[in-house]
Amino acid sequence: HVNYTWDNRISFSHLFLLGWDSTREINAYPPGAGPLAVYKVDEFYSALDYAYAGYSNLTNAIGPYSYNNEDNNKTDPQFCTYYYKKGIIHGFNESYEFNSEIVHKCINFTNGENEVFKSQKLIESANLEVNFAALVRAELLFSLKTINFRAAGPITPPDCFRFDVKIIFDNEDHDGQMSLTLDAEPFKLTCKGDKTYITDNQIDQILRSVLNILVILICSVSLILCSRAIYRAQLLKELTCQFFRRAYDKELSLDGRLEFLNIWYIMIIINDFLIIMGSAIKEQIERNHFTNDQWNICSLFLGIGNLLVWFGVLRYLGFFKTYNVVILTLKKAAPKIFRFSC
Repeated sequence: HVNYTWDNRISFSHLFLLGWDSTREINAYPPGAGPLAVYKVDEFYSALDYAYAGYSNLTNAIGPYSYNNEDNNKTDPQFCTYYYKKGIIHGFNESYEFNSEIVHKCINFTNGENEVFKSQKLIESANLEVNFAALVRAELLFSLKTINFRAAGPITPPDCFRFDVKIIFDNEDHDGQMSLTLDAEPFKLTCKGDKTYITDNQIDQILRSVLNILVILICSVSLILCSRAIYRAQLLKELTCQFFRRAYDKELSLDGRLEFLNIWYIMIIINDFLIIMGSAIKEQIERNHFTNDQWNICSLFLGIGNLLVWFGVLRYLGFFKTYNVVILTLKKAAPKIFRFSC
């Protein structure tokens, strides 16, 4: 799902962003190309015209995209501007008029079937003034529907999605460079399906649910036991402090108190919590209980939890004579390494 939504975002960039090319699809350092931006007024309106033309001609796209209504008729995109309430610059005498309150206004891009679309004329006819000195951000909004057949098989049916596409013209820096970006937020829809498509085999879904529930149960037991161990250690610490006051008439040192706090148990509690949350989100996604795509959040929880699990494995390596020296060296050097990296 993550790859599918990302690939669609790339496809939308090719279809709707003026000046987009394949070199921008790869994150490289140093980047292979400069930022995608507009620098002239006519380039701004040309970018809007290009996006509207791509939206109006979805049949030219290889992807099976449809408009966001039941009869597949084109809905009007929405154009919104965010600008300072007052922003006038007189550069010749170093003076200005400025009100930092940001206001916004939206209009629909409506055009006849056989008419040539000109965004500048439509914006002017709607009494929407685009003052680039005061403009903070402009957005073109529309939605598309599509169906993913790639993962379809005898067990998994096709998935239906709606993408809320947002083309952003960012002029927040007011440096003469208005960056042009595209964002596409996926929302999973309930497919009406095909009457001839049979999905009686639920074995795969049942096995995934059993695995998710088993992981949640095991991690829950681990979390409870580790929490119980930390709680009992704190009770023992209080008894030890009372013993030191009664027998030696002094307080237990801070280092002595910290001996009762097992950091390894705390790390296990954290990674158990993350894995429980990630598995629960994964189960909800697979049951189609989420309307939008939550795979990124799910991957974040499970990934960090798994990373902490492997950190915990290092403690067991310390029990072996061969690896004990290495683990102790890493333990002693870690504070200095972190200090150097910061």
